[in-house]
Amino acid sequence: MALGTEKKQEIIAKFGRQASDTGSSEVQVALLSQRISDLSAHLKSNPKDHSSRLGLLKLVGQRRNLLKYLKRTQHDRYLELIQALGIKNR
Repeated sequence: MALGTEKKQEIIAKFGRQASDTGSSEVQVALLSQRISDLSAHLKSNPKDHSSRLGLLKLVGQRRNLLKYLKRTQHDRYLELIQALGIKNR
């Protein structure tokens, strides 16, 4: 379940520091969050799709690690990001 190019560009424009910023932690977390929400919706309609469930758990782990890094290194950006994405603060 890949994101469309238009959706990716929209997320990059919203969370990136520059127009061509695709590698910053904020952009990566935002892209992972979108993929997680898409996969969650897919799994609600297809509860027996175990391979997608494992992929979802892998994405959640990647996002959690990026958020831990961001919280440790740039706490103010971390707070802004979780506020914008509606993620719980842990």
